Parts: sequence; C-alpha cells; structure tokens
Amino acid sequence: MPGFELFGDLEQKEVQDVLDNGVLMRYGFDGMRNGHWKAKALEAELENTFQSKHVQLVSSGTAAVSVALASAGVGAGDEVIMPTFTFVASFEAIMMLGAIPVLVDIDDTLGLDPEAVEAAITPKTKAVMVVQMCGSMANMNSLQSICNKHNLLLIEDACQAIGGSYKGQPLGSIGDLGCFSFDFVKTITCGEGGAVVTNNTDYYLNADHYSDHGHDHIGDDRGAETHPYLGYNFRISELHAAVGLAQINRLPEFIEIQKRNYSILREALSSIPEVTFRTVPEGGEESYAFLNFFLPDLETATKVSKAFKNNGVDACFHYYNNNWHYIRKWEHLKDLKSLFPISEDVKNGLNYLKTKTFEKSDHYIARNISCLIKLSWTETEVKERATKMVEIIKRIV
Repeated sequence: MPGFELFGDLEQKEVQDVLDNGVLMRYGFDGMRNGHWKAKALEAELENTFQSKHVQLVSSGTAAVSVALASAGVGAGDEVIMPTFTFVASFEAIMMLGAIPVLVDIDDTLGLDPEAVEAAITPKTKAVMVVQMCGSMANMNSLQSICNKHNLLLIEDACQAIGGSYKGQPLGSIGDLGCFSFDFVKTITCGEGGAVVTNNTDYYLNADHYSDHGHDHIGDDRGAETHPYLGYNFRISELHAAVGLAQINRLPEFIEIQKRNYSILREALSSIPEVTFRTVPEGGEESYAFLNFFLPDLETATKVSKAFKNNGVDACFHYYNNNWHYIRKWEHLKDLKSLFPISEDVKNGLNYLKTKTFEKSDHYIARNISCLIKLSWTETEVKERATKMVEIIKRIV
C-alpha cells in the first residue's frame, strides 16, 4: 500500500486506451466509444474480487459511504453508530445526508467495541458502520448479531482493507453494504474513486441511480432516461476506472508483497516483550496494509514515534494527536464549524460530544503505533528497517 508505488505498463495501456477512444465519461456516447466501458469492466472485476452480486463505482470512498447509506434509506434525523478511530470522511458522509454520527469506543481490534455499540442504540438508530481501519477488522460476528437483534443495517467501511477477509469472506462483503476507496494512497488506486458493494439488488439499483442524478440507465438514449427519484453526481470517470482496472488485476501481487513486508517487521518486533499487537478476530486475515502494535503507555509511544521520525523510519503514525483519524483533534466536528447552517436535528444530536469522553479508545490509541507497509520496499530494505525499529524501541523501553 499504496498501489501507485508500482504503476507500470498495465496502467499506461488502460489509460491510453481511454484517451485513444476519446470518451472519458462512464455513461452515454455509446456510438463513439466502440464498446469500450472501463467502469463497467472494473465493476465486473470487483464483483469477482468481493464475491458479491453488485458493485457500483463512485467518485470516492466518502461518496461510497454517503451513497450506501442513502441507498438503504438512511437520512435526516437517523443515527449511525461509528467508531472514534476512523477518517473524518466517516462522519462527513453521514452528516451530508442530514443523519447523526454517534461515535463510540473501540476495542483492541482497533474497531468498534460491540459493548459500546449495544449501549449506544436508541430508537433513532438506523445503522452501525464498522470501519475496517488499517487493513483489519472488528469483531464482526458480535456486531452482526447486534444488528440482527435490533434490526439495524450493518455498513462496512472497508476503504483501508481491500484484500482482507473474515471467515473466508472478503471484508466489505459481509454487511448489508460495503464501501471502498480507491484514492491515491490505497492498495488499489484509481487516483480518485470508490465503490459500493452489496448483494441486495434494491440497494444496488438505488446506488446506481442516486450516484448519477437519479438516472434510471434504461435504454441507450441518456436524454430519454427517467429519474425515479432525486440523485446527485458521484460518478467516476473512465480515466479513473481505467487505472483501477489495471490495478485490480494486480491485487494478488500487491497482497503478497504486503504480507512479506508485514511478516518481516512483525517477527522482528515480536522479540520485544513490551510490544503487543492488535487483536485480529478468529477467522480473520488482515490485508497486511499496516502493522499495528501497542507499547506500554502514552509516554513510551510518544517517545518511540518521535525517535522513528528522527531516525528516518517513515510512514509510522501515532494517531493519538492526529488531526484526521482520531476524535481528540476533531474540533471542527465538536464545535460544528460549518460553511452552511447545520440542521437542528444534527446540532442537537451532536450535543453529546461537548462532554463525552472515550477512555477506552484513548487506552488503545495512546499506545498504538501504526506502520504503513510499502509495496516499493525491497526485502533487504524491510529487514534493515526492522532492525532499526527494534533498536529504537529497545533503547526507549
């Protein structure tokens, strides 16, 4: 991760094919494109990859979350439970629909804590959105059971976890709807792009229409298509889809490299008694896009993080003070700093953030170091990196 590290002839060939053909938009212009449909071809490949009936490509992972929720009827005043550890896009995508993000604690999987989810359910709760952060998963069995018990949607934000699986099922294909990102720093990249994954045909048709201004996509005359309901523009372009079409065929290659590099680093760090690792639920396999480990306390993790940076160990993140990925620094959310008026429902629904604390999440994120696994590292470079990381940690602990 990320796929752009290994751009090559395949990506250039697919992009050049679009440029030669001259049709950059995914819909219409049937006579001009001479049978070239990159987005449709990528959707078909993704259906195979995710072992799912339907895939709808969209313009980003953020768009995928909004489209998925809207397709299942989530909107104004509904509550969506989500984790404290994620990317800001998670609550942005919920709020864009007029729904209310309800943040709850994580556990040692770095994903949603089922007990916290159960405690947060109210009559307004419509969905639980699990975020498969850093290439791994939460306790999916428990979360699915909770959703079944309370008749709630289970939405998977698997934007960082393509290639991971749980009990043989690809992450993103387990819930009612799954969401993926193919932005520039994902394992599979389109430059910008995302996907909604589902086995529910109604949700798929809703996503198909909603993401393109409500077009029903019936027939071959775009101007004659009807609009069964309101929609917006979350389309992906043929250029972006072309890059992804080349990249998805390389996913096994990318996962193999990630697993090799991950395994070298993990084996080295396992020699340090003070280092422990995130819990992967039984039956789960990470995508190996990140290596996440815990140190004894916040002070140690802070010192290790600084030492890594000072000694050239890049791409290791201590999310406790990160502006993008953890609740502590999301002042723009807590204070509702918006360019436009926020609805009273959302304002009132987010009042809890003024006083809510997340001690359990702090316990894990304060001690966590998350290391991106690069595809471009040679095996020698990974081993040298592992040696340096071990030396630094041993010196500090």
